[in-house]
This record gives sequence, structure tokens and C-alpha cells, in this order.
Amino acid sequence: MLIMKPIIIFSLLAFSMIASAAQHPLTPHSAEYQVNYGSIELGKARYQLPPPHNNLYQYRFDSDVSLLMLTDKRVVQSTFTLDGERLVPMRYTHERSGTGPHYQEQSAYATDQNIVHSRYKEERTKFPYNGNLFDPLMVQLQFRLDMMAGLTNLHYAMLKSGEIDEYDFKVIGKERMLIESGQYDTVKIEVVRDNSKRQTFFWMAPDLGYLPVRLTHFEKGSKQLDITLLSYQFSHQPAEVINQQAANP
Repeated sequence: MLIMKPIIIFSLLAFSMIASAAQHPLTPHSAEYQVNYGSIELGKARYQLPPPHNNLYQYRFDSDVSLLMLTDKRVVQSTFTLDGERLVPMRYTHERSGTGPHYQEQSAYATDQNIVHSRYKEERTKFPYNGNLFDPLMVQLQFRLDMMAGLTNLHYAMLKSGEIDEYDFKVIGKERMLIESGQYDTVKIEVVRDNSKRQTFFWMAPDLGYLPVRLTHFEKGSKQLDITLLSYQFSHQPAEVINQQAANP
């Protein structure tokens, strides 16, 4: 039974209580979300992006969910730099514990050698790096940067679980989303798949740096996973400061 799929399905959500001015995707923030399996509450998930240090960013995801006697805890961290509007991965770690086997995933991006060193569970592999490969956590921030820039080719290659997978996304349209934490003007996005047995939708708020407000995943027409915003906070670091840090690492 699904408790919580690895992060790539875009457990991605985080917001600010202050919406008077548009936020930048790399503004430091934290956010907490409610994770449901259908109508059953599973637990909470949190994202944290602290201020960068000399153009070095660290993005973190934590989740603690359970269903009956089954538990699933994850700690995921991504370290990267910013080059213009492009994120450059450096290191990724994913640790899973709870019911069933515990495991770790690690990847180190030797960008100067165009190689990625990957370890998933006990399997070690090397992959070529061509500048268009992301880890499954920081890709969420790259997605938001691309949406803010008005890009329409939303295609991403990600290294996860010891394999490179490619994902495409399409914009469905604008929609006002009302959830427990508030009402948001959003853009609705769908994950492109070859068949309709699985569908994933998420809603992103342009005024909040294209941070998603909600994610819903369906299997064979039945809602399986529903993630909604509970609380959020942005710092007040302006976009000009972020751009200056990228230009002067």
C-alpha cells in the first residue's frame, strides 16, 4: 500500500503569510503540509530553504507519515549553486526509515568532470553529467524558476533511485484554490504520462514564487495522495540580493 512515494511526485509545497509582493523561488522559506491517503490523515511533511552562504544553497525535506502499524520517515537534502537562472547540483542525500527496509541514497555531482557518482542502497553507479540533470529535490526549485521565467518546455531529467528518469509537465490553466489555510490564485499543472491510469496535478501560486499550494495524485481514477499547505513563512530577502549572490559567488 502506498504510504508516501519518493519525493519526486512533487511533494513540493511551501508559502508565505505575506503576499503583498511577489516572492522569488529562492527566497529563504519554510513550510509544513498535511499528507493524506484518500481521506485518511497520514502525517506531516516540511520543506526548508535557509539563506545561502556564498551562493551555496541547501534545501531540505522531512516527512513522518504512518498508516495503522506502517510508518515511513524520510530526510532528504540537496546542496546546489545558482548560475544565472540555472541551478547546478552538487550533492544529494535521501534517508528512509520506518516499516520495511531502511535505505540511503546519495549522489555527488562532479560537474568539472561531467560525472555523477551515485549510490542507491548498496549499488554504486556513475552517470554522465551534461548540465541538464537534476536531483529530485532541487528540481522543484528549478521548475519554479522556469515557470517564473515564462518557459513552456517543462522537461526535466532526474537522477533518483539509481536511475535517470525524464518527466514532462503541461500547464492546464488558471484556477482559484480554496484549502484550509486560505484561498490562492494558482496555475494548475499536470504530469504528462503515456496513459490515464495515473494522474498527478498540482497548483502553484505565481505571487508566491510559483510555490505549489496543493498536490493530488490519482490511481485508476481514485484519489490516492492529497498534500495541502498547513503553514508557511518567507524571509524578506529580496530577489535583487539573490541575483547579486549568484553573480558574486
